[in-house]
Amino acid sequence: MGWADRGAQQVNAKRAGQFMRRHVLNMALGSVAMWVGVTVASASSIYGVNHTHWAINRFSVDGHSAVDIIGPYQGGGVGCCYVAPARWSPGLTVRVDWETGAGSTIDFPGFGDRLKFEAWREKILAQKRRHSKVVAVPDYTGQEVCGITVHFLPCDDIQVTTSCYAYGSPEYPIKIPLQLPEPQSCSR
Repeated sequence: MGWADRGAQQVNAKRAGQFMRRHVLNMALGSVAMWVGVTVASASSIYGVNHTHWAINRFSVDGHSAVDIIGPYQGGGVGCCYVAPARWSPGLTVRVDWETGAGSTIDFPGFGDRLKFEAWREKILAQKRRHSKVVAVPDYTGQEVCGITVHFLPCDDIQVTTSCYAYGSPEYPIKIPLQLPEPQSCSR
């Protein structure tokens, strides 16, 4: 077996592992939802994929927070719980609130010089921005719902999916590359 075949096996194993972890978490969350009597398609995880050079410091979907910071061009932020209605209907939306900030601390001066540290800290804080957007949830009729994944895009845009497939798999509905070029300006 050549190195390319082993690499493909590792990628497929990683995708299978991501799918299984997400599926097990979703089954556990769904069991809790059924135990408390919630009628939903699935009570599942919230996940994010960051396609920008900014860090996603925090985000929430309909007020339910994800846990982790997502670095530039990464995925993460798993949280609980997105509760999808048992049936999709036209006009179904979610509100996503998020904060962006510096994606790197490469120029961190250390703590030795308080003035340099305070200047750096102020620069980092000045880059933080809060965003909020209501976005349509794609039709999931006839499909299994596995939580919600928010894709953070340049120009403070977002897309969401309830797909059970892992980002990057051929079946995943959002085909946007992870690392998108930042446009010179954003139209509003």
